[in-house]
Amino acid sequence: MNRILCKSKIHRATITEANLNYEGSLTIDEGLMEAANIIPYEQVSVVNINNGERFETYVITGARGSGVICLNGAAARKGAVGDVIIILSYGIFTEAETTSYRPTVVHVDAKNKPSHIPVKKTEEC
Repeated sequence: MNRILCKSKIHRATITEANLNYEGSLTIDEGLMEAANIIPYEQVSVVNINNGERFETYVITGARGSGVICLNGAAARKGAVGDVIIILSYGIFTEAETTSYRPTVVHVDAKNKPSHIPVKKTEEC
């Protein structure tokens, strides 16, 4: 049997832009993507702490070090600049892989700069 588990999370990121006139997706600072082990076009779930909205989209790469978190297209209706969100990605794991697996969790500050990245991946989504 395979199981779907949280692979990685960017915790409490702040939306910096919302671009309704874009085709769609979520732009994330390239450095944050790397820290969270999220690749371009990967599917993510987004949870808006301010309004309770939840949605799925895919990721595109933003400028490294910019702190950009931009809701694009229809996703721009799900949050506003300044809202705090959680970005989650998932993976499919075998039973054997689940026994020792821990997700990558990246905490960010108010400017979306990593404030804590666990070294041994011991935190939970």
